[in-house]
Amino acid sequence: MSDEQEVLLERRGQAFWITINRPEKRNAIHGGVVAAMREGIRQAHADPEVRAIVLTGAGDKAFCAGGDLQPGKGFAFDFSRPSVDYADLLRDAQNATLPIIARVNGTCMAGGMGLLCMADMAVVADHALFGLPEVKVGVFPMQVLSLLQNLVPRRLVREWALTGEPIGAQEALDAGLVNYVVPTAELDAKTDWLLSRLVDKSPTAIRRGKYAMRAIEAMSFDQAIAYTESQIALLAMTEDAKEGLAAFNERRKPVWTGR
Repeated sequence: MSDEQEVLLERRGQAFWITINRPEKRNAIHGGVVAAMREGIRQAHADPEVRAIVLTGAGDKAFCAGGDLQPGKGFAFDFSRPSVDYADLLRDAQNATLPIIARVNGTCMAGGMGLLCMADMAVVADHALFGLPEVKVGVFPMQVLSLLQNLVPRRLVREWALTGEPIGAQEALDAGLVNYVVPTAELDAKTDWLLSRLVDKSPTAIRRGKYAMRAIEAMSFDQAIAYTESQIALLAMTEDAKEGLAAFNERRKPVWTGR
């Protein structure tokens, strides 16, 4: 398989779908897969008609089982570089100004948990299993922790990372790791429903809102409130904000330009 076949990049209406297409390998990732996913994020942002990104895996058994453990695949590092490809993918997702939905169609383990955590929202099939099994093969979920620690209680993060034992979809929901758990047959419908709640909103508001949320993560309250009070003033000057106010007063649906 070529890298292009191993990751399917497809625009469906106003959503850009990134599908890891290695079902026979439980959608495990390697350098080529990561590079193609990064290209998908780039393409999505380059298309002005795209309003959201959906990240998923092929088949119904695995979303992503983590890094490909074949020799020279999942743990191949170029130590002359200050960053690694997987970490750069997580950076790309964190800096994305399009909302990202994880459509979790099955097992989500190890590096797959990082892909889940880099999404803004997650819809999950009820048979999915989650986990950080790295300690079972002598490593640790180092890069995943950078995102996971801000999503679920730290006691749970420590339990998952230190024991390496899996958890079910309902436990993931209870922990706040995912947004929705549905029967497998309803996964696509629920994903479409969530997409529909995004694509009819102001692209400008979402774009600038995501940028602001990213910026204030490392700020104190005083820094964040000072930053955001200036951001709301700038946002009010955009065409979308003016259109939104006009549509509200005229009792009609807004026509967003994304400007």
